[in-house]
Amino acid sequence: MNTSKISIIVPARNEERYIGACLDSIIACDYPKASLEVMIIDGMSSDRTVEIVRSYARQYPFVKLLENPRKTAPHAMNIGIRQAEGESIFIISAHAQYPEDYFSELVLSLQSLHADVVGGVLSTDVKNKNKKSNAIKRVLNDRFGVGGSLFRIGTKGITEVDTVAFGCYRKEVFEKYGLFDERLTRNQDIELNKRIKNGGGKIYLVPHVTCTYFARETFTALAKNNFSNGMWNILTAYYTGAFSSLSLRHYVPLLFLLSLLLPLALSIGISGAYLVSAASFCLYLLAILSRSALLKESSNGFFHLAAAFGVLHLSYGVGSLVGIMIVLNCFAKDKNECSGH
Repeated sequence: MNTSKISIIVPARNEERYIGACLDSIIACDYPKASLEVMIIDGMSSDRTVEIVRSYARQYPFVKLLENPRKTAPHAMNIGIRQAEGESIFIISAHAQYPEDYFSELVLSLQSLHADVVGGVLSTDVKNKNKKSNAIKRVLNDRFGVGGSLFRIGTKGITEVDTVAFGCYRKEVFEKYGLFDERLTRNQDIELNKRIKNGGGKIYLVPHVTCTYFARETFTALAKNNFSNGMWNILTAYYTGAFSSLSLRHYVPLLFLLSLLLPLALSIGISGAYLVSAASFCLYLLAILSRSALLKESSNGFFHLAAAFGVLHLSYGVGSLVGIMIVLNCFAKDKNECSGH
């Protein structure tokens, strides 16, 4: 087995429900503990996250707790990267659990593929299982739900991609392409991976390596999370000055929402324009009902699936629309004045 040192960076804020299981899975990994460095970067948690991490740090000398007074994920990631001693650096989530060979397999793949970044497939799950949470889980694993996000839906073989989740990076990647953009509350990993890809770097999805990611379990939480994702798609393009900092699939919910709203607005002056909105809505409704019928199982339910699709897509689109309004408001201001959204 490879014994080069690796650094595992885990941004965390108010993760008392997940951080213990996450650390247990890291500690149980098959990578030599003498070559392991685990940094939990806490964003000033107000729950028991710090207490839990400290209890692990007392027992395991390779577990470290660091403070992130700026609270956001990119600041946490960059704090960890600057202090990392490993030749390979993992950026992972406290909301997930990792199989024992996750880190060793990705380090091996990083070397054998001569890659800059490698990652595995996320298997979405929920802690509390009921028809609603199971429907959300199923939708987040489905191509119609998340588009062509290969790290969620998987591939048949090792594939070169534009981004991965919870990836393994060569340390020198950050020296060559820079750190995470600290202006971005969301999408900072996608933006960095795009920067690496656009600069000629190689990013691979290794589908036989998987981890379990725990999703939001209510429609309210799903909507809140995806509203923020959608908003930050637009803000990411604004701050980076390039729509290419993301992929086309990230803008599809916005385009759908505009197909509903713009014809309605135009119908004030153009007779029958509202029919375009009606047609778009009916086609979408037919699509989610058809897909829900195919995915229906005793553990989820047809109407829960249809609702999960609708909440996911519409909250994402509304978030993007709000992002556009924020950007329009920012044009007359310094960009940094909008960085707190």
